[in-house]
Amino acid sequence: MIVRPRPRGIEYFFVLRGSILPNIWIKLLTTIATAVVVTLSHGTFYHLKITLTTIPFTLMGLALAIFLGFRNSASYERFWEGRKLWGTLLGSCRNLTRQIDAFLLPAQAGNAEKQAEELAEIAAMRRRVALAGLAFAHTLRHQLRDSSPNADLRRLLPADEAARIGRLQRPAAALLQGIGDDLHACLRRGWISAPLAAELDRSLSRMGDVLSACERIRNTPLPFSYAVLLHRTVYLYCYLLPFGLVDSIGALTPIVVGIVAYTFFGLDAIGDEIEEPFGTTANDLPLAALCVDIEISVREALGESNLPRMPEPVNYCLQ
Repeated sequence: MIVRPRPRGIEYFFVLRGSILPNIWIKLLTTIATAVVVTLSHGTFYHLKITLTTIPFTLMGLALAIFLGFRNSASYERFWEGRKLWGTLLGSCRNLTRQIDAFLLPAQAGNAEKQAEELAEIAAMRRRVALAGLAFAHTLRHQLRDSSPNADLRRLLPADEAARIGRLQRPAAALLQGIGDDLHACLRRGWISAPLAAELDRSLSRMGDVLSACERIRNTPLPFSYAVLLHRTVYLYCYLLPFGLVDSIGALTPIVVGIVAYTFFGLDAIGDEIEEPFGTTANDLPLAALCVDIEISVREALGESNLPRMPEPVNYCLQ
C-alpha cells in the first residue's frame, strides 16, 4: 500500500511510485507512436487517406468509460472488503486474547501446591491460545500470498505442533480447530463456564468467517470473459482513435490520443491490480504490517515488553 503525503498541484504529474504509469508505459508509447505514424503518413502515400468519423468513437468511448467504471467499482469493492476483513481479524485477535486472559480461572480452591500448579497450567493455556490466534493471522497472510508459513509457525508454536500444522493444506483452519480443542479442554477441566466459553467460541467463529471470506475473494476473480472483452475493446479503441481524429485536429492527434490512451489503459490496469487485494504489488493491502500490528497487540496483552516494531514504508510502499 502506498503511504505518502498527498502531492499538491503540479506535483501529481511527477509521481511515479504508486502510479499506474510504470505498468502501461509500453502500451502508451506504442499508441502514441501509432498516432504519430498515422498523422505523418495521412494522405502522403499514394494520396491514400483512411478516414473515420468521430461519431463511432464518441459512442464507443462513452460505453467503454461506463464499463471500465463498473469494473473498477467491482474491483475496489473487493479491495475494501478485504481491508474490512483484516480489521475484523485484528479486533477478533485482541478480543480472543483479552477474553482468554479474563475468563480462565482455577476450578476450585485446593491446597496451595495444587493451586499453584493449576495457575501455572492456566497461564500456559492463556499464552498457548493467544499465540495460536496470532499464528492464525500470520498463516492466513501466507495462505493468501502463496508463501510458506513454516517460519512463523516455528516461532509461535511448539515444534511438534508447528511441524504438524505446516504439513497441512489448510493450516489456518487447523489452527482454529486446535484453539477450539483447547477451549473444550478448559471447559472440561472447569476453568471456564459454559456461557463464557460460548463467548469465546463466537470470537473463533468471527475468525473463521474472516478466513472463509478472504478465501472467497482470493479464489473467485471477476469473470474472465468480462476482462477479455474490456482489454480487447480498450486496445481497439486506442489504436483506431488516430484515424478518427487526424482529419479534425491534425498535428495534435498524438497528444490527444496519448491522453485518452493513458486514461483508458490506466483504468484497465488499475482494475486488474486492485482486483486481487492480497498480493504484493504497491497498491495491495499491507498484510505484513497488519500482522505486526496484531502481534504487538497480542504480546502487549500477554505482558511482554520485547515487542516487534511496526514496519516503515520503503519508497512510500508499506508491505
